[in-house]
Amino acid sequence: MKKFLCLILCGLLCFPSGMTGKKKGHYEPLFGKKYASYAVTSSSLKGATFYLVSGHGGPDPGCIGKYRGKELHEDEYAYDIILRLGRELMKRGAKVHFIIQDAKDGIRDQAILNNSKRETCMGKAIPLNQVARLQQRCDAVNRMYRKDKSSYKRAVFIHVDSRARNNQTDVYFYHAPGSSKGKQLAREIQRTFRSKYDRHQPNRGFDGTVSERNLFVLRNTTPVAVFLEVGNIQNAQDQKRLVIADNRQALANWITLAIEKDYRKR
Repeated sequence: MKKFLCLILCGLLCFPSGMTGKKKGHYEPLFGKKYASYAVTSSSLKGATFYLVSGHGGPDPGCIGKYRGKELHEDEYAYDIILRLGRELMKRGAKVHFIIQDAKDGIRDQAILNNSKRETCMGKAIPLNQVARLQQRCDAVNRMYRKDKSSYKRAVFIHVDSRARNNQTDVYFYHAPGSSKGKQLAREIQRTFRSKYDRHQPNRGFDGTVSERNLFVLRNTTPVAVFLEVGNIQNAQDQKRLVIADNRQALANWITLAIEKDYRKR
């Protein structure tokens, strides 16, 4: 079990579109100095638009776990995964809006991602009040949605859960009540994750669930959306999904693969 997550998630890292493209025709400062330059390696998502939202941020770190005497802050890991996901989508020709942004913290390869309060909502300070904070990001998504002309527009929310330390969880997924397309995308991601687990750990299985949930951000954003909880920040096994950079990248790769499948079915 100790090597389980690293071995499985790293199995996806043989994708041709690695983290260091040799071409430098495209540049996104939010990715940080090391990863800002990237190459568009395919047109598989050309014409698609995405609104990527990492949980919490600014004055709110989200849930906090302990790992080898250090703190793990939800907002930092959710943001790193969101950046990696956005980079993979952009490498496939997609248009991406990063709703939560940090001008300094790009994609990071460290195990412990230091916490900061620099995150903004597209340049605007994030309120401490929960309702105001959630409404702000919903407004940002909806504002961009109204401007975009794409026929395929999807929002992706990424969070990290907090449960009892002995509660190991697989990644699980929510969609808005009554959203058939949201459910379809969530199911596609679930199937993709299950197939990867079946390939690399056939005796382990994958128990990540898909369900509808009346969350504020799902209820108040216009585009079809999926909400992911990527693990229990308190659980030692789930923490490996977060602290190992290759695992964070693999999560982004798997989600991207599922989105490509969903896009082809549109």
